[in-house]
Amino acid sequence: MPNSVPLRLNAISSMATRQILAELAEQCASRLDCQLAVESLGGVEAAKKVRAGERFDLVFLADDALASLESDGYLLSGSRRPLMRSEVVLAVPIGNAKPAINTEAALKAAVCAAESIGYSTGPSGSALLALFERWGLSAQLKPRLVLAPAGVPVGQLVAEGRAAIGVQQRSEFLGHPGIAVVGPLPESAAIETIFSGALGCGQSDDARIAKAQQILDFIASVQAASVMHAYGMSPVTPSFH
Repeated sequence: MPNSVPLRLNAISSMATRQILAELAEQCASRLDCQLAVESLGGVEAAKKVRAGERFDLVFLADDALASLESDGYLLSGSRRPLMRSEVVLAVPIGNAKPAINTEAALKAAVCAAESIGYSTGPSGSALLALFERWGLSAQLKPRLVLAPAGVPVGQLVAEGRAAIGVQQRSEFLGHPGIAVVGPLPESAAIETIFSGALGCGQSDDARIAKAQQILDFIASVQAASVMHAYGMSPVTPSFH
């Protein structure tokens, strides 16, 4: 029989997954008889909070960030689970001409022609800088790079004209006013991020641990897939393991 007062669990996530987790948190109330409160902020800042000792029942971040937290003992060992796959896309201010980016050569030309390039502090930004390094263009492009402050979507930079082009997760651009998504980066230069979830460590309450595992199982289930698709992501298949 359900408890008269549903168990309340706390989670932290990066901004990229905030909409998905907000909707799934609502479903947890009816499906799992619990309340899930999710604090969403920049991935770097979220990881700092976990490392600072703040207690969270669940943590949702890019998989490499979670792997680091797990190996350093900030997450329940063995609980990390890949959940969502997100492709990185390029966007321009609405009404501007959309550059061709269907090949790596075309993408490179579009980037070199852009007066300013918006990118994020998260995994998509790190991967973009690595791509520029591979092209040998890091020094040339550095003066034109516009880093979005933590918690500020790249789409805002593009919409406000502070960046002629922007590169970030599709989920971050989805529905953002004032921008037009050109499309994903070509296969040879594609950037993809896996977002995972894990249980926080430090909890001694067996009921909270069991409920947190239930929530993680639900988010990894087929029932959650439609929510991921609605916000520009896709579920990770078991083959990722």
